[in-house]
Amino acid sequence: MSELKYLQHYAPELQARVRALMAAGSLGEVITGKYPGRHDIQTDKALYQYVGELKQRYLKSAPALAKVMYDNQMDLVRGTLGTQTQISRVQGKRLKSKNEVRIAALFREAPEPFLRMIVVHELAHLKEKQHDKAFYQLCCHMDADYHQLEFDMRLWLTWRDMKTDA
Repeated sequence: MSELKYLQHYAPELQARVRALMAAGSLGEVITGKYPGRHDIQTDKALYQYVGELKQRYLKSAPALAKVMYDNQMDLVRGTLGTQTQISRVQGKRLKSKNEVRIAALFREAPEPFLRMIVVHELAHLKEKQHDKAFYQLCCHMDADYHQLEFDMRLWLTWRDMKTDA
């Protein structure tokens, strides 16, 4: 049975249930039954608009985003599914900073709720840098199902790895 690398920090009982679904070959059915199909946000421009709409709705006063894009270089082994970075540059006598959001390219194939969950996570970093209580409260403010979506997305990643290993 393959390692549950995306579910390592979950309770052993929950991991056992996932292993049972995997052994029965029904993990894919559970995921696709709940989240059928993939979204149609396939270009960086469409992603920029999608992220901008969520930012405008929930984080109007947060710093503007200079760039939003899918990134083919994200390292899933280390758990990087998206990043929010602030790049500072000296321009003349001023220090200018620009915020960027990069989403792992594999999320082009994902159901829209998983893409939204990653975007919400990265947008929350505009206000809260650490993964603390305030950060997760902000994530839940932007998407009430944030924690369930994070777990389901981890199941989807596990199922996706199972398909590629087969």
